[in-house]
Amino acid sequence: MLSCMKNLSIEHTHLISQLEQIAEGLSKTFSPFCEVVLHDLRDPQHAILAIHNNLSGRQPDDPATELGLARIADPDYPQVIANYQNQFRDGRQVKSTSIGIKDTSGQYVAALCMNIDLSLFRGLQGMLEQFSSVGDDKPGESLDPSGADVIRARIDQFAARLATTPRALKAADRRVLMQELKDSGCMDVRRAMETVASHLGVSRAAVYTYAK
Repeated sequence: MLSCMKNLSIEHTHLISQLEQIAEGLSKTFSPFCEVVLHDLRDPQHAILAIHNNLSGRQPDDPATELGLARIADPDYPQVIANYQNQFRDGRQVKSTSIGIKDTSGQYVAALCMNIDLSLFRGLQGMLEQFSSVGDDKPGESLDPSGADVIRARIDQFAARLATTPRALKAADRRVLMQELKDSGCMDVRRAMETVASHLGVSRAAVYTYAK
């Protein structure tokens, strides 16, 4: 029994040590928008071991949250709860993800939580919407040849099917794309080659090659 408890203690120490590295790495990657918190669920009254990019105002040794207490009480509690709505004490809206960590006995011993402050992104969204808005007046001028939007939309859809972007398409994929554009009649649109080349980020010569 004592040997088993000792082995679990060693395992817990190793898990926590590795999680500390993961928490630090995540915090550096998503700084300064994402708070990363490491909880030690073995000590719920002083659960917070580390808090990076502190956005919530909490401190190390603060107690476990309701999620932490729920995991301590129920080993069957969901291990990953992703992208749930939350908020900081001052009312800022937050998107949170909580990941519970179990030991080999199936008990929760730690949790890694990420809290993204949405206020900055919503501010940027508002500015972008204002910047991209246009007036109702419609003078008789066009800076884009007719049908170019259709071509770009088809290219975007093709790239999305491959889980990539138009400019990241491989040469073989571009050849398939060109055949689809031909079959759909898109290449009959005036200045179609220029539109395709611009959207793919390649030269017109390259587009002619893909179209052969």
